[in-house]
Amino acid sequence: MGEYHHGFSVSIERTGDERVLLSMHARGKLQHEDYETLVPMLESAIAGMDHPKVDVLFDMRDLAGWEIRAAWDDLKLGLKHGRQFNRVAMVGDKQWQEVAAKIGTWFIGGEARVFDDKTEALAWLSQSA
Repeated sequence: MGEYHHGFSVSIERTGDERVLLSMHARGKLQHEDYETLVPMLESAIAGMDHPKVDVLFDMRDLAGWEIRAAWDDLKLGLKHGRQFNRVAMVGDKQWQEVAAKIGTWFIGGEARVFDDKTEALAWLSQSA
């Protein structure tokens, strides 16, 4: 039996007065603790913005899914901040990730797409600037 690996990295950068780029990479299953890190960072980044637009680059190639509590956290994030999400570019190569992208668009105000290549995903995000 193989050893289980989990990791979650997140970075946020302001790319304009009302724009934010949220970059994430997940390995293994997303956990509740990951959202306890992510949500305050995002809320701090958009604090004081009148009409924030959040672009997301989510590297899902090593993602195995969400734990139940993390899936609930993801839903709550979408309900609270979904209209602020402009474009969500997911990098992955699994069929379920394509389905997750389609479901995710129900909870955001913008677009979500899955890409095989990270460079293509970044290019798509830069088109929305």
